[in-house]
Amino acid sequence: MLDVGLTGGIAAGKSAVAARLVELGAVLIDADAIARQVVEPGTPGLMRIVEAFGTDVLDDAGRLDRPRLGQVVFADAQARERLNGIVHPLVRAEAARIRDNATVGEAPGHPVIVVQDIPLLVETGQAGSFDFVVTVQSPREERIRRMVADRGMTAEDAAARMAAQATDAERAAVSDVVLENSGTTAQLRSAVDELWTNRLLPAAALAVAGTTGEDA
Repeated sequence: MLDVGLTGGIAAGKSAVAARLVELGAVLIDADAIARQVVEPGTPGLMRIVEAFGTDVLDDAGRLDRPRLGQVVFADAQARERLNGIVHPLVRAEAARIRDNATVGEAPGHPVIVVQDIPLLVETGQAGSFDFVVTVQSPREERIRRMVADRGMTAEDAAARMAAQATDAERAAVSDVVLENSGTTAQLRSAVDELWTNRLLPAAALAVAGTTGEDA
């Protein structure tokens, strides 16, 4: 098995890269999706968030009001740390469970590639947990444009979200590969295909050889 960490700033194009990797055969663990699951109504995660931030972060149906909570934590570093301290351990535990079951049904010696899509991989110090780290980057102005057009944010809110995350340089420093998403979707997919064929598949084959005692 090859463990790949996939990261990138908000609106950099990470989801498009993850989707293409799944098409090519990777097993995807989506930290954002898990983060939503662990705070569903009735979960210990949501109960702890309410204890920390009050019932004002819930909507009328008793579900987490993410925009309202976001306004609180992105304006307050301590509040953001408090939220991360609740959610991140729950996400990691579920991601580990999915990873441990990723090889079920695979043929012996098949090079399983598990990609964990983690927006805050650098911020949470997880880079060293992976065999291979991939970062997706895109120009600042383009990311702000996407957040305004696709997510309904103001330019100021978009900039604040970006400022709360690691910088491109900090992500690049812990990455094995940086994918520049400054062109077309087709160009990005082509770059992912090249990454898969030339880097990830050979690395996965070496990982399998190492675990089976074969010569690399």
